[in-house]
Amino acid sequence: MHILWLFSYLTLLSASLCAATEFSPTAKNTKIQSTNIREASGIAISPTNPDFMWIINDSGNPPEIHLAGIDGSDHGKITLKGAKNNDWEDLASFTLDGKPYLIVADTGDNNAKRESSKFYIFSEPKIPSGANHLAETVSPAWVIQFRFRDGPRDCESVAVDARAEKIYFLSKRTIPPELYELPLRAKEKNSIQVVQSMGAISVKSPNSELIQFLDQPTGMDISADGTLAAVITYCGIFVYHKLPDQSWATAFSQKPVALPEHHLGQAESVAFSKDGKTIFALAEGKSPEVIRYNGK
Repeated sequence: MHILWLFSYLTLLSASLCAATEFSPTAKNTKIQSTNIREASGIAISPTNPDFMWIINDSGNPPEIHLAGIDGSDHGKITLKGAKNNDWEDLASFTLDGKPYLIVADTGDNNAKRESSKFYIFSEPKIPSGANHLAETVSPAWVIQFRFRDGPRDCESVAVDARAEKIYFLSKRTIPPELYELPLRAKEKNSIQVVQSMGAISVKSPNSELIQFLDQPTGMDISADGTLAAVITYCGIFVYHKLPDQSWATAFSQKPVALPEHHLGQAESVAFSKDGKTIFALAEGKSPEVIRYNGK
């Protein structure tokens, strides 16, 4: 009985790891056309329409979320009411109780001085049809405020596992990066939750011995089925697979699959397609480039 169980487990593990290695870069790269996207820092594929993606700008920009086609076309923007872009660093999409949501991570802290950080969660607006452009103001469905138990941390990598109803995020400037989690649903209104490290993650590029900042994570996403995570650094993209009986802390502590180098000037964000078969990566700057890795 134990031998049969072990055989089944190893077969599943082998198949999963093989699936994770089948992402390869394609020639279908695009440029973002919207002139309002000047310092892109986060990307998320729409949970309702796979032909669209949402993009945010970094600190100092208005609290806006921009809508683009996966071909780079401009489809307008929304303004997040009552929010401030202190240092927006990542964006994720998810479906909860059958409803589509987006989460904005106001979690950047280059100088490690912030007393607390925020997640803004709001319902995804209806995608406009045809040539119509989105121009709305939306209010957050809820806001989660938190602080790190061991002092301020810079964080640019945030993802949601909607099945587990958890938010996962990584420290950027610690060596190695550390993993944190929070409940996805808000607890007490206006309370500040305290998070502590769940452990270090395994991420190491070939050249990190010479330039350590290459391994700093700048974006993260978790597939809708909760089995794959992708972390992007200045050097590459790393894919982690979580088995059904594993925690994300365990999955992230194991050696990931390194995808072929992205060659982006300043890699800032990564996102899975809704079906988990494509990985999108985004560079910072004006008219940023979005590249794709397709899976089989």
